[in-house]
Amino acid sequence: MAQVLIAFVVGGLICVIGQLMLDMAKLTPAHVMSILVASGAILDGLGLYDPLIDFAGAGATVPITSFGHSLYHGAWQEAEKDGLIGLISGMFQITSAGISAAVAFSFFAALVFRPRG
Repeated sequence: MAQVLIAFVVGGLICVIGQLMLDMAKLTPAHVMSILVASGAILDGLGLYDPLIDFAGAGATVPITSFGHSLYHGAWQEAEKDGLIGLISGMFQITSAGISAAVAFSFFAALVFRPRG
């Protein structure tokens, strides 16, 4: 039960930070998303995101910051093996399932709900 509470609090704090950027800094959702993804990559580069995942579990792996962590992690792992080509391909290798799922679910949601605009 404690792990669930920790995950809820950490995930909630990440969401609060995003909401504060929207409300107080008057940033667009695209800017907030980019900042949070970049923050996840920077935290992983500094070696801080993996301990956060160990502490918070899903509270750190579900928010968009985890996507930045995955991009950095994949790029770094493949860069060690294949150099510059690995740096580019590694980002997509680890995140391809998430990107594909987002595209597929968005397509089906658009078919069901018929978005305007």
